[in-house]
Amino acid sequence: MNRVVLILIIANVLISYRGFNDYSFFDKYKFQIGRIQAGEKLRMISSGFLHVDWMHLIFNMYALYLFGGLVLLHFSTIHFLVIYLAGLLGGSMYSFIQHKKEYYYSAVGASGAVSGVMFAAVMLYPDKTYSFIFFPFFDFPAYLLGIGYLIYSIYGMKKNIGNIGHSAHLGGAIGGYAVTLLLKPYLLSEEPLIILIMGAIIGGLLLFGDQLKLKK
Repeated sequence: MNRVVLILIIANVLISYRGFNDYSFFDKYKFQIGRIQAGEKLRMISSGFLHVDWMHLIFNMYALYLFGGLVLLHFSTIHFLVIYLAGLLGGSMYSFIQHKKEYYYSAVGASGAVSGVMFAAVMLYPDKTYSFIFFPFFDFPAYLLGIGYLIYSIYGMKKNIGNIGHSAHLGGAIGGYAVTLLLKPYLLSEEPLIILIMGAIIGGLLLFGDQLKLKK
């Protein structure tokens, strides 16, 4: 495991563990619209190191381990941390925009940051295949995973599916996509169709996301 990934995992575990056992600490640093509007901007970052429970934490840290090593094969530690932070802040900012009228809306988790790292990995290795426990007999190429992730997150956000921060996932993916393309612009010439399809979905989300209404 790369040292920077290990440090991030340790930081998430220690801060989340403190939050599991100290509700006042958890409440002070979680993402909450009303408190952020009141000036507590640190919550935009600190919430990305808190988790609801062990399963939430383990799932995010496993994803960080899975995709982080791939990304670090192509980026320096500093650039990797920029992608991670872009995902974290992108997730928080997009969640804030989508829920700015919901004073008590709150969220925690490294999902935005991990989404940013995941999208960097997808762009770097679009043909790498993955299998999932729910579909053990099928392998999915990374590019299909990325496109499906975007579409499902848009659907989940608009339909408010589950107790999941879909908007943070989307914002994190946008941050990871933008920074990776900025740092590695040659990816556009190597995989133009895949990069442009993901970019078109993201562009459409940014331009028309507020007008998209899905009927229940």
